[in-house]
This record gives sequence, structure tokens and C-alpha cells, in this order.
Amino acid sequence: QVQLVESGGGLVQPGGSLRLSCAASGRTFRSYAMGWFRQAPGKEREFVAAIIWSTGNTYYADSVKGRFTISRDNAKNMVYLQMNSLKPEDTAVYYCATTPYASVLTSPGTYNYWGQGTQVTVSS
Repeated sequence: QVQLVESGGGLVQPGGSLRLSCAASGRTFRSYAMGWFRQAPGKEREFVAAIIWSTGNTYYADSVKGRFTISRDNAKNMVYLQMNSLKPEDTAVYYCATTPYASVLTSPGTYNYWGQGTQVTVSS
């Protein structure tokens, strides 16, 4: 069993920054990659960013490229999402997820464990 716990969400003004954290525990040695997804009210869950544990290779949605940075700390089993230049359309619940599969990292179906989510609200 794998447990994922997100933290760091909150209310921020447009143009501001937030840093989300995801703590992974349990059978993380079987994790191939970690991903961040988000879901706004009335919308489907969408891919934000992903990182491969072993290589550090990263992947981003076009909507966040250049503004968000995903990183990991292998020793601590932690993954982070640094979010800069936030926009109102970034408002959503953000979830971290893990997958043992070297598959399509942009698809929610690739991931088998999810955190409970953390709310990010961008508003003036």
C-alpha cells in the first residue's frame, strides 16, 4: 500500500506563487514516476506535471510550462510543485499520484495511487 499526502495549497493573488508538497510512504520503491493533476469544479481531472524518480525527467502541460516546476527528493520520498505567476484559471484541487508503470504519464489512468488533494485558489 502507498500513501500520498499533499500540502501547501491555499489562497493566493494572481501573479503570486505557491509550493505544493507530496509526501509518499509505503511501497514507494515500486514507483516509477510521480504526477500532479488538478481538477476544477465541473471539469475533468487534467494533467499538470510529472517526474520520473530515477532520471529526473520532467513533463508539463502546455498551460503551465514555464510557470510551474516539478522536482523530487529521492531520499525523502517527496515531490514538489513550485507554481509561479499563478492565474485565476489555475484554481483547482491539486492531486499528486504515483505509478509503477513506464506508460503515458499524462493520463490519469496510468496512476494507481492518489493523494486526497489540496485546494489552490487564485483570486484577488
